[in-house]
Amino acid sequence: MCDVYAILDPDRVRDADRFVRDVIAGGARRVQLRAKHLGSGPMLRLARRLQPLCAGSGVAFIVNDRPDVAWLAGADAVHLGQDDLPVEHVARAMPDLSIDVSTHDLAQLRAAVAGGASAVAFGPVFATRSKENPDPVVGIDGLTRAVRHSRVPVIAIGGIDATNIGDVARAGAAYAAVIGALADETDRIGRTRALVAAARAATAGAPS
Repeated sequence: MCDVYAILDPDRVRDADRFVRDVIAGGARRVQLRAKHLGSGPMLRLARRLQPLCAGSGVAFIVNDRPDVAWLAGADAVHLGQDDLPVEHVARAMPDLSIDVSTHDLAQLRAAVAGGASAVAFGPVFATRSKENPDPVVGIDGLTRAVRHSRVPVIAIGGIDATNIGDVARAGAAYAAVIGALADETDRIGRTRALVAAARAATAGAPS
């Protein structure tokens, strides 16, 4: 089963609390706070406000880039990029914090897993406008290879929406990370439900 992993970017969403409530109501199983332009104090205050919304619904809450904010906010995990703190250092300093790591090729994936990553994001699977300087598109074939080579859950990321999440699910990704397709406030609950339904339909009847 491929679950929906909703990413909240405060630069694109006016009401962060409503975003989290909407995607949870729609069936998302993970929510990440990706606040590239917030200072430490405002980011921590926002994270502390959102964490209980997720915890109360049994949804994992992840903070992007900032292990300190993730730990102080009581998040379930931190998501690290290739230019962030090394995963093995964070794992040693914060053993109770799960660590997701962005990867873009198999060498990076293997290094992240060896360093202690709990899950790896792999992509961009499709072209994306959510990142200023995106890495080369890996495609469904690249995602499929990543799933086969990874012994931890793989989070597909990059350009995913209701039209292609089925392909992501069939490739074996544990999660489909979605940013742009959920940024619009128009019927966000319905959009999330559509993503969940498309992912489940794609793997209905598949062997577990």
